[in-house]
Amino acid sequence: MAEIELSAGTIEYTDTGGDGPVLVFLHGVAIAPSVWRHVVRELSGEYRCVLPHLPLGSHRRPMRPDADLSLAGLAGLIGEFLERLDLRDVTLVQNDWGGAQVLVAHGGAQRVARMVLVACEAFDNYPPGIPGRALVAVTRIPGALALLGQLLRFRAVRRAPGGWGWMSKRPVPDDVMDEWFRPLREQAGVRRDLTAYGRGVPPREVLLEWAERNRAFPGPVLVVWAAEDRLMPLEHGRRLADLYPRGRLVTIADSYTLVPEDQPAALTGVIRAFLTESRAAAS
Repeated sequence: MAEIELSAGTIEYTDTGGDGPVLVFLHGVAIAPSVWRHVVRELSGEYRCVLPHLPLGSHRRPMRPDADLSLAGLAGLIGEFLERLDLRDVTLVQNDWGGAQVLVAHGGAQRVARMVLVACEAFDNYPPGIPGRALVAVTRIPGALALLGQLLRFRAVRRAPGGWGWMSKRPVPDDVMDEWFRPLREQAGVRRDLTAYGRGVPPREVLLEWAERNRAFPGPVLVVWAAEDRLMPLEHGRRLADLYPRGRLVTIADSYTLVPEDQPAALTGVIRAFLTESRAAAS
């Protein structure tokens, strides 16, 4: 991984390089960029794929103690990352987390030409569903995140209903989940960062107002939703696509929230088609 120093601290990232159009992939809470490994493997020959390892609980480099790691602060960090790497005409691709919409709401998406929003937080569903509310509760109990990190060593906990078991329909490989959860278990600084995020999600009315601001985003937006998602309501996928002047919804069958894990080939196909179509229209 490469590294870059941002206002919050040192961010690790992967960059496949090349002269192709730039895709920036965003991951969710306590999930690393490796969630995109299958999709990136297929697209990296045509596109420059950049994957920042965001300080959302799976990162290996804790941020500065005074860093703004609220939802808005982390969304701003994406904009700063794009600026520091001088990435332009970016396609922002996200899954699970809803930081892209927050970036747009705060006017930081000048370098973003189009977006692919895959089964993600939207409107007032931050953090999403029962697991999201449980995570917020855990961040408010001293020592609870450390205990959770230890429990996540066990497959039964990882696949438990109401937690990560509702994230993917098929088990994520153990070595991949080990990568996701080890920093949370081993580093107090990472737990501190995740606690700051969990306590930095604004009230429902603020989230809904931020969502409304996304109507001003002028670029094409592909919304990809999982037909069997247990955390992100299907209604939110339809509403999200309708929110954008150039939004479109595609539904993928036989998948939960982590579509890049459950249906990577189908997801890659719809992303490739969207990019080809939107770039041809721009030309």
